[in-house]
Amino acid sequence: MQEFRGYHSPELSRPMTITTIPPARMARPLAALPFWMSLTMVPIILIGAVQGGVWVVAMPIYAWVVYTILDMIAGLEEGNADPDMDRTRLGWYRAITLIWAPVQFVTLFGLIWYVTRADHLSALEMWALFFGMGVASGTIGINYSHELMHQRPRLDRWLGDILLAMVLYSHFRSEHLLVHHRYVATPRDPVTARYNEGFHRFFPRVLRQSLVSAWKAEAAMLARKSLPAWDLSNPFWRYAALQGGMLLLSILLGGWVGIVLFLVQAATAIWQLELVNYIEHYGLTRRHLGGGKYEPVRPHHSWNSAQKASNWLLINLQRHSDHHYKPDRPFPLLQTYSEDEAPQLPAGYPVMTAAAMIPPLWRRMMNPRVRAWRRQYYPDIEDWSAYKAATNPLPR
Repeated sequence: MQEFRGYHSPELSRPMTITTIPPARMARPLAALPFWMSLTMVPIILIGAVQGGVWVVAMPIYAWVVYTILDMIAGLEEGNADPDMDRTRLGWYRAITLIWAPVQFVTLFGLIWYVTRADHLSALEMWALFFGMGVASGTIGINYSHELMHQRPRLDRWLGDILLAMVLYSHFRSEHLLVHHRYVATPRDPVTARYNEGFHRFFPRVLRQSLVSAWKAEAAMLARKSLPAWDLSNPFWRYAALQGGMLLLSILLGGWVGIVLFLVQAATAIWQLELVNYIEHYGLTRRHLGGGKYEPVRPHHSWNSAQKASNWLLINLQRHSDHHYKPDRPFPLLQTYSEDEAPQLPAGYPVMTAAAMIPPLWRRMMNPRVRAWRRQYYPDIEDWSAYKAATNPLPR
């Protein structure tokens, strides 16, 4: 594999050895237990609220620093479950995604009620506390909503909608399912970060374009049924009602201070989501076949990360190569890939999202990897200018 200057992951310096986990072992409750680590965030948030002081920043430190250290200690997860195993045996894995919505709801709105009545927290401490709450609702809440929106049961999809409403980003469901998965790594996908596009340029662009593309995708679906865009079956009505309900509850529990704190956590969660979106496909493109046609999505069109601890926290989100290759797979069955099958990030998401906030560092870490990816998968393409500028024809 290409040796890169700059950041180099010691774990990825050796070839990965992919093994198979037997279904009987996967079905054990103890096998699912590491994925319940998200619940440890709740007491950390509550301790910050009660204690104040330096404890209000415990949540960001836990999410970024502690999990970076745990990744270094735990190493890589090189085991794959049998993707064809009986999914009814995965109940303990599904359960954590189902209980998080009520857990986050009670934590968030209980925090608003408590903080707006407490007299031991300064305005800065309250802001820091709800920044930490946003780290949790972005890192866990939006991530779990992503898992839930891909599932068939109506309960799962409704819980996913509730989680997104708590961060005022309900249109993410429409954009993700109708736009991102269909057009990933093409010029029509707002979420695919372009080569050399820093996060600070990507973020405002994706905020604007994703909302527009989500609306257009839903309107196009209704038009195919000969219905107007404002028909009541448009999920944007549901999104507006759920988000309005969250804002109203914030005012009722905490007044105008409550709604400001709610907005702080929502903005932080959205920032967390788009940081992850930024790193998942940075610089990767699908081959344009001519006439607006693109090659099918393959594992090498997403960055893969096998770090064990952060995959526990993020319910295998870092196995993103397989998620795009097989979107209907529940998270316990997502496969990891070797460096010969999919491009590998040099570290887990906690490190990579921090690096993305420093564009020179990010480019030093990732641009050589993107160029090596081009040589590995598309050695015949000599002119990458249209791919880098996203000026190839829009997919049909």
